[in-house]
Amino acid sequence: MKNKVTNVGIVFGGVSGEHEVSINSAKTILTALRETSNSKKYKGTPFYIDKQGKWLQGEAAENILHADSIPNTTNNKLNSSIGLNCFPEEIEKIDIWFPVLHGPNCEDGTIQGLFKLTGKPFVGSGVLGSALGMDKIAMKNIFSSVGLPQVSYCEVYKKDLLDKKNLILLIEKIELNLGYPCFIKPANLGSSVGISKAYNKEDLLQGIKIASKLDNRVVVEKGITARELECGVLGKKEMITSCVGEVRYKSDWYDYSTKYSEKSNEILIPAPISIELSNKIKKLALYACNAIAVEGIARVDFFYEENTCNLLINEINTLPGFTSQSMYPMLWAASGINLSKLVSRLIESAKE
Repeated sequence: MKNKVTNVGIVFGGVSGEHEVSINSAKTILTALRETSNSKKYKGTPFYIDKQGKWLQGEAAENILHADSIPNTTNNKLNSSIGLNCFPEEIEKIDIWFPVLHGPNCEDGTIQGLFKLTGKPFVGSGVLGSALGMDKIAMKNIFSSVGLPQVSYCEVYKKDLLDKKNLILLIEKIELNLGYPCFIKPANLGSSVGISKAYNKEDLLQGIKIASKLDNRVVVEKGITARELECGVLGKKEMITSCVGEVRYKSDWYDYSTKYSEKSNEILIPAPISIELSNKIKKLALYACNAIAVEGIARVDFFYEENTCNLLINEINTLPGFTSQSMYPMLWAASGINLSKLVSRLIESAKE
C-alpha cells in the first residue's frame, strides 16, 4: 500500500516589514520539499498573503515565488477586499501548515490562532509561544522572572511621547540606567527593521520616534561590546540544539542591510568558542524556549562579553529565515541535518 503524501500549505508574504524576506524563505522551503528525497512524501502548496492581507493560492501564489519583483495584487479578482474575508478553496486539501512568515500578524500568534481554528497541525510554536517570542518586552520580562541573564533595558510606550514632562523623565531614566550607546527597537518587529543606535540624547529621541511609528511598544537596550552567538532549536516532544554559530560584521552594528548582504558580514559555523561555553549556550537555549513556551523551531541569540566571560541571552526568533544568508538552516547543516532533512523534520515535528 502506498504511503499517503502529506499536503503542506506553505504560507508566505504577510502584512509586515519583512515581506520580501518571507518570499525568499518560502522559495527555499518549497524547493526543499520538491527535491527527490521529499517529493514522494510531501506536496508543497503555496499560499501568498499580499501586503494588504489578501490571500492568493495556486498559480497566482506560485508566480509570486518566481517574479523578479512583487506585483500589485490589489485588483486581483479572487481577493477584492483588504484582509482575509474567506479562506482559499485549497485549504481543505492541506494536512499541515508551514508558516514561512516574519513580523507582526505572522509570527506573533495571529496566524497560529488561525491555523488552530482550521483544526490542522502547523510547524512551530503555538499562540502563546509565538506571541511571547515576538514581543521583546514581554519576552525580556519573562526572562528576568526566571533568572536568565540579559542586557539592561527600559520599556517605552508611544503614549509617553505625547507628554513632554513624561518624555523628559523617560529620557533621564534611560540615560541614568543604560547610558550611551544604547539601542532602540520596536517591540514587535524582526530582521533589525526599525532599530537604531543612539550615542546621545538627540539620537535617542530620534530613534524612539522612528520605532514608535512601527509599534506602540518600544524597548531600549544598553549597548555593549560583545560577540554575537546563535543556536538553533528543533523538535517538540524532544527538543534538540544545533551547534553554535557566530556572526561578525564590518558595520557598526548588525542592521538590516548588513544582515542580508553577503559582503557585510562573516558567519562562522561552528563558532570558535570553548566546548564549555558551547554547552552552556545550548542549555540556556532550551531553558529560554521552555520559559516562553517556544517549540518546534527557534533560533536563540546570545551576547558574549569576552572581557568578563559574561553570557547574555538576546532574544528568541520563533520563525527564523530560510534565505541564503539565514543562520538557522546553516547551523543545522553544520550539525549533520541538511536542508531537505531539516524541512522534513520540521513537518514531522508538527505531527506531534
